[in-house]
Amino acid sequence: MNNTQEIAGVPMAWVGPLRISGNVATTETEVPLATYESPLWPSVGRGAKISRQTEQGIVATLVDERMTRSVLVEAEDAQTAYAATRQLDERFDEFDKIVRTCSRFAHLIGIRHEITANLLFIRFEFGTGDASGHNMATLAADALLSHILQTIPGISYGSISGNYCTDKKATAINGILGRGKNVVTELLVPRAVVTDMLHTTAAKIAELNLRKNMLGTLLAGGIRSANAHYANMLLGFYLATGQDAANIVEGSQGVTVAEDRDGDLYFSCTLPNLIVGTVGNGKRLGFVEANLTRLGCRAEREPGGNARRLAAICAATVLCGELSLLAAQTNPGELMRAHVLMERKNETQQIGV
Repeated sequence: MNNTQEIAGVPMAWVGPLRISGNVATTETEVPLATYESPLWPSVGRGAKISRQTEQGIVATLVDERMTRSVLVEAEDAQTAYAATRQLDERFDEFDKIVRTCSRFAHLIGIRHEITANLLFIRFEFGTGDASGHNMATLAADALLSHILQTIPGISYGSISGNYCTDKKATAINGILGRGKNVVTELLVPRAVVTDMLHTTAAKIAELNLRKNMLGTLLAGGIRSANAHYANMLLGFYLATGQDAANIVEGSQGVTVAEDRDGDLYFSCTLPNLIVGTVGNGKRLGFVEANLTRLGCRAEREPGGNARRLAAICAATVLCGELSLLAAQTNPGELMRAHVLMERKNETQQIGV
């Protein structure tokens, strides 16, 4: 087996700038997107241009942040498992002290649990500073699990991961309890901008969002998700900024809301599971370092500040692409024409014609 590391080249372009305000970042910045789907660049670029037509731009509100790891223990019976949960709830401060010995930045935010038969699933929630926190959370959970097994009678080891976290899987629990950064983005687009730049109306976008994103997803059996294509923007942004790309599975679970407000368009994207960080694995690659620096996420800030800024920019990028696509889909043929035009243009450039 050849263990030589290589770099897989994915085309990347900077688009924008997009305008952002909110509780963690007020800025105008271009954003990097690494993708093979080249029409994504002008699509996000159109949304970014629209964001600059309003004073506030895209208002990004960070609602919550936490990283989770669930462990599994086996009890003698359900009553023993229940007795264990009582101790977990009563000894929070003790467990937080253990977590803080594992890292300068890790701290315990919450403990949740669920009993099934004689099995006890324990979901630890951590603050992890500027790291996305996968490894930090696992290290802390491992220390907690060892301590719990030594000090709570009647239980034994099941697994360091009980799938109640939930990592890289589409589940309801993350959207309900939170995993990663929870960011709500909002943009109020004036009627004239909707007409001139999106070539549609607020009423048409709102109606399509209801029928496609809400009803269509409901009929398809979507899990806490009602959007057109969050995953496209997330993957491009994650690859360009050194994130664990598999986290787009839960990251793309989010809700788009569109309202016609007397001809103006209120447009919002809620992303409860954005898992991003500015330190940790993948961040020391040269191009990632350069991209994070250009995004303003290498500044001297309080712990966690750079990761919050990155999450706000990421969520705003998602809104830009979501708005542009939904607008295009209100017009027959527009989406396919854009794809054909862009992809054929790229093929022509690649073969030198």
